[in-house]
Amino acid sequence: MRKIKIFDTTLRDGEQSPGVSLTMEEKLAIAEQLSLLKVDVIEAGFPISSSSDFESVKNIAQKIRDVEIAALARANYKDIDCAWEALQEAEQPRIHVFIATSPIHMKYKLQMNEDQVLERAVEAVKYAAKYTNNVEFSAEDASRSELEFLYKLFEKVIEAGAWVINVPDTVGYAIPQEFGEFIKKIKENTRNLDKIELSVHCHNDLGMATANTLVALKEGADQAEVAVNGIGERAGNAALEEVLMALVTRKDYFEDLVVTQDTTKILKLSNMVSQFTGMVVQPNKAIVGKNAFAHESGIHQDGVIKERTTYEIMKAESIGLNSNKLILGKHSGRHALKEFLTSSGYTVNEETFEKLFIKFKDLASKKKNLNPLDVEALINDELYKTEDYFKLKYLSVTTGNTTLPTATIKIARGEDLIEKAACSGDGPIDAIFKAINEIAEEENITLISYKIEGVTEGTDALGETTVKLKIGEDVYVGHSVETDITQASTLAYLNALNKYMTKKLQTTKK
Repeated sequence: MRKIKIFDTTLRDGEQSPGVSLTMEEKLAIAEQLSLLKVDVIEAGFPISSSSDFESVKNIAQKIRDVEIAALARANYKDIDCAWEALQEAEQPRIHVFIATSPIHMKYKLQMNEDQVLERAVEAVKYAAKYTNNVEFSAEDASRSELEFLYKLFEKVIEAGAWVINVPDTVGYAIPQEFGEFIKKIKENTRNLDKIELSVHCHNDLGMATANTLVALKEGADQAEVAVNGIGERAGNAALEEVLMALVTRKDYFEDLVVTQDTTKILKLSNMVSQFTGMVVQPNKAIVGKNAFAHESGIHQDGVIKERTTYEIMKAESIGLNSNKLILGKHSGRHALKEFLTSSGYTVNEETFEKLFIKFKDLASKKKNLNPLDVEALINDELYKTEDYFKLKYLSVTTGNTTLPTATIKIARGEDLIEKAACSGDGPIDAIFKAINEIAEEENITLISYKIEGVTEGTDALGETTVKLKIGEDVYVGHSVETDITQASTLAYLNALNKYMTKKLQTTKK
């Protein structure tokens, strides 16, 4: 039996998805959920890339104690020093060093030959090994690299101190059968590979990331590098939930492979990542899509009623769906909400709980049928919101088929300054956003995307609103959950602005 390690790169490769920008608090919240799911390694970020990434890696390294924490570094001393400085307080730190190895990357990107890349890689691994014996080496674009070169390179970096060798399909070029043979040849022809761990990191450009990862594990890889909901560069990475549930569900096929993760934490983690990144999970997404355990066809419904396994190969409860049977409503008290929080894995202090309880009672009075998903969306919205520089004090919107849509808004700026604006627009939301911009007085604000989704079904469903703003060169994701979509839209827009102001004020202080 071989234990397969799950290496999650949501906070590093996942955050590189276009339009995604997570706050430090959001990254820590995701890391905490990954810890509860019991992943083996969390790649917390790329410290040299920005001061905020450095601080986030450092924060996670200090607070997440039961998981290996990795930080990415290019094959140079400056990157490695920075990675270690961020990681050094981790209980189990890992420095992840990479350099490109394919002919096309070496020629056009690095402008180096094989000997130069080999020398640089060995030097970098030796240097990282001075800090920790937990060094991972990645051959970027390995699937388009020459095998003979990889054999030699991997032997040398293992001698230099690499504990993990990672074989990435960086551009999602590989085909499963081909990639399986590729891994098999590396296993057979690289000296001392049996003494360390072999990892794979597959991208989804041709829609085969999960398949390539699974065939590589079958052929002897020890570690799967994945991301929640499959997010990441371009078409994304192999999805954590797909790889994990394939290994669990098809253990008859992967009989010699063992995973130790708590799969019941998957759905909550998926929802959190979707909410924080603003990347909506498609309804038919495997494992975590809204339709993954839904049956509308009469034949399918009949089959499932008679015997669940006729059309379901997994139990919904195995990923955390419908695991909580507690009925919450307007008559529920503090004990019921506390029980829901505890059973859902949330830890809050009394002050935060009281704020949540007030919001919960307000929501329960507006909705006849309160779903656990409604409550969880409300909790996430309250727990992980940014400190408010702009606070909504008053909102009035008029609209209609014969009325010019107009929004009047009052916003508190900072401690006690209240400003008012009234604007018309193409619609009520456009009018609201124009009024906010007038008060904010920030140049170069561009609305990249605006989405509203019902958290649950029914006319009284919560409106989950996500706004992405580009301010200067950075993107900020705002989020809010309310039954009134005009208020939800206003708060989501303000949430994005507040993230911008938090970063701006922190930069000013420095």
